[in-house]
Amino acid sequence: MQNATTAASQRIVIAASEPGRIPITRRAAILATCSALAFPEVAGATETIKIGQMAPLTGPAAEAGLRQVNGAKQAAEAVNAAGGVLGHMIELFVEDDQSTNPGGVLAFSRLAARGDLVGFLASQRSTLLHAIAPDVQKVAKPTIMAGTDPMLTRLGYRWMFRVRPSDRYSARVIADFGTTTLNKQKWAIIHSTDAFGVSAVRTLADALDRLGAKPVLMQGYTNQQPDFTPTVLAIKQSGADVICTYFTFENDLALFARQLRQLGVSAAWIGSPTITFTTTLKLAGNALHGTYGVTDFAADANSEARSFADRFEQLYKEKPDVGAAWTYDGLLVLASAINQAGSTDPEKVRSAVLAIRGFKGVEGEYRFDENGDGLHGYNIVRNENGRILFDRHIEFTD
Repeated sequence: MQNATTAASQRIVIAASEPGRIPITRRAAILATCSALAFPEVAGATETIKIGQMAPLTGPAAEAGLRQVNGAKQAAEAVNAAGGVLGHMIELFVEDDQSTNPGGVLAFSRLAARGDLVGFLASQRSTLLHAIAPDVQKVAKPTIMAGTDPMLTRLGYRWMFRVRPSDRYSARVIADFGTTTLNKQKWAIIHSTDAFGVSAVRTLADALDRLGAKPVLMQGYTNQQPDFTPTVLAIKQSGADVICTYFTFENDLALFARQLRQLGVSAAWIGSPTITFTTTLKLAGNALHGTYGVTDFAADANSEARSFADRFEQLYKEKPDVGAAWTYDGLLVLASAINQAGSTDPEKVRSAVLAIRGFKGVEGEYRFDENGDGLHGYNIVRNENGRILFDRHIEFTD
């Protein structure tokens, strides 16, 4: 196994291009050129199967970005140790999206400009995915993504496939758990004002309405906000007995958590997956103790997740989170589809992804629908003195 690990690691290439190296004015030309380049149906005898990955290696999400890269590296190790894809080793090329939409556009342009990549691991940020979606369509190669805005798979983006459940499901789980299990009726909903947060809060409000619950406060915030004191005071004044949060960045959520506790707010708290992220837990510490999360990855949710988490911690000396889990599953889904297609031809791989049923990943069992959504359920977890404890999994059939 050590030899396999070393060999796989040597085949991981993190591109060292400098931010801004490709001027934005060249973007259209690059994408037009690369979309016209066809990768051979099956790589030659000495070829590797090349896959591109975007990740935030700089900016506020840099620590999480490294975790995403490590999840993909771990999957590449597993695939290569088992003989690769179509008999060829996987080679991973990573570009920094700088934790911003413009950086994401440039990162995807650099990857696409290579012309020899058979597919991509994109991003978990919905707003960034909306920014690159037109370019993904032009390149016309399978792109695995993890943004949870439900609209990402309902706008005709035929080359984007989601390996996380959308917020269409998280909202239903949060609303039911808060009203039925916790018996709370007065909701304060705090959300980012980007595509992820705006979509999520609208979906949650609809889910609560169907259960006869009405939010007493719905308040947005801008990413990288320096002070959440006005937001916390608004929660106190609202009389809310339960808080639901949709935060994009871990540092924002950690700051909010600390200020919430400092100002004495003790209402029940249910968060979107960011509340379970490794970086969030490090930054917020005991301010998150006793909170609940609705998340697609929980280490004890299934045997695949447990094995993945143990191996990740062995390799990288920290616990994995959603960021590592979706890139791990995403690369395995793409590799499986290429093997099933018997080809790297984009249309054949696309059809193979959509045909996946019963694929057991670390985030759950995949069954892709016609829109490109692979997962349809969430886990409920609780933060018990800093440990994320699995409570239950809720699966949907619609």
